[in-house]
Amino acid sequence: MSSQQSSQTMKPATAAKKLGVHLPATPAAFQEGVVSRAELSELQSNPPEWLRELRENGPHPRPVVAAKLGVSIAGLARGGVSEALTTAQIEALKEERPEWLEKERATQAEVRKESVRVKNMKKEQQEKGSQQD
Repeated sequence: MSSQQSSQTMKPATAAKKLGVHLPATPAAFQEGVVSRAELSELQSNPPEWLRELRENGPHPRPVVAAKLGVSIAGLARGGVSEALTTAQIEALKEERPEWLEKERATQAEVRKESVRVKNMKKEQQEKGSQQD
C-alpha cells in the first residue's frame, strides 16, 4: 500500500473514535475493514441506521460517557466506570447521583472555572502588552 493510499484510509478504531461510537458495538464489516476519508465523510453526513442507533442508545465510548455525565475520563475511572455505557445506564447514573459522580462534577466545574480564569488573565496580559508597544 502506498503512503498516499494509507493516508486516504484509516483503521476502524480511528474511524469509530471520529464517529464517537464504541468500536465493539459496530457491525463486523465495519470492524474488519478499513475506512476511507470519503466513507467517513459519508457516514458523518448520512449515518446509516446502525450508526444512528449507536449514537442514540450506545453503548457509548468513555469520552462520550464522560461528556454526557459532565465529568472527565479520569473522573470516570475514579468512579469505577471502565466500560462503555448505554444511554439508559448514563441516565440511571444521573438519576441516582452517586457520591463519586457529584464529586467529579464539582471537580470538573472547578477545572472549567479555573480554565476560564487563566484564559482571561492571559488575555488581559496580552492586552496590556499590546498597549505598551
